[in-house]
Amino acid sequence: MKVAVFLPNLIGDMVMATPTLRALRKFFGPAAQLSGIARRPVPDLLAGTNWLDEIILYDAKGKSGLTSWQLIRRMRDEDFDLALLCTNSLRTGLLAWAGGARQRVGYACYGRGPLLTRRLEYPRHSQAQARVVAYPMVDYYLQLAYAVGCPQETRRLELAVTDSEQQQAHQVWQQLGLRSQVSVFNCSGGYGAAKLWPTEHFAQLARRTAQELDQDVLVLCGPSEKQTASEIVQQAAHPRVFSLAEFPLSLGLSKACIQRSQVMVTTDSGPRHMAIALGVPVVSLFGPTPAIWGENPTARETQLQLPLACSGCHRRECPLGHHRCMTDLTPDVVFQAMLARLQPQRKALAA
Repeated sequence: MKVAVFLPNLIGDMVMATPTLRALRKFFGPAAQLSGIARRPVPDLLAGTNWLDEIILYDAKGKSGLTSWQLIRRMRDEDFDLALLCTNSLRTGLLAWAGGARQRVGYACYGRGPLLTRRLEYPRHSQAQARVVAYPMVDYYLQLAYAVGCPQETRRLELAVTDSEQQQAHQVWQQLGLRSQVSVFNCSGGYGAAKLWPTEHFAQLARRTAQELDQDVLVLCGPSEKQTASEIVQQAAHPRVFSLAEFPLSLGLSKACIQRSQVMVTTDSGPRHMAIALGVPVVSLFGPTPAIWGENPTARETQLQLPLACSGCHRRECPLGHHRCMTDLTPDVVFQAMLARLQPQRKALAA
């Protein structure tokens, strides 16, 4: 059995699809060939896992993977029995069809329904209503696995950290002089500025965490968040607050740093899902996105979202111009949630 899985492009979505990959491997067994088709940086995110036999890098422009025509030829050479489409674009439907996969399973959207041999429908409020229901994405992806016969699978997210990635984090700990009690903060928001918590709020929380909880604080960042991470450290003005801004950045390093931490405070972005998958307690800050999309009953998580009429608007920029869903979420509220998540560990250490 040869199975091609078109993997989600976004980090958070990919993590929420890990139960689906686990279900596919269990169902088809070790003798099946499972090939992931993905864009960067998905291979780095999945490093250390064993659900896929290979990851075929795809980039329509050919800069960091196969072009569309090259991928079609590769798929035809492989002669896939099944293509499972976690992505919802018309393009991936065309690729699966043109690539010759005999079965093509995905959600019928963006006009690609005729290209699929098994069509799943979006969850809706009712048959008469076109509006899509807010629905946990982990279940959304699992429905694809169930459509090809996989039995019920736990919704637990899962990632691995390799020895090399652990060594990278060890070097960061040594260079910064970090202790064992570390809180990590994630200030990123790739979807848009509306997801971001104010820099000054992060700085106040970092300073209070270091002063009152005797925790080291490490601010994670990607290439586009280096300046913000540095500003948080500068504004916190405390010797136990640090960032990754001056280190060579990678998803592997972020995974390993998260795994070493005691708690994470994060916006609704990819690293939040990474922490959940690594079993780290999380305090998640929601504004424009409905929290239910990322819900997972296996997570050790506190979700904070203000009960404003405009919360959950799902806009990249605040359409009202005030951004209250995030600015009114105070550092004190987040600190109390963070303290509650740390309390069991602090009691265990005291004992």
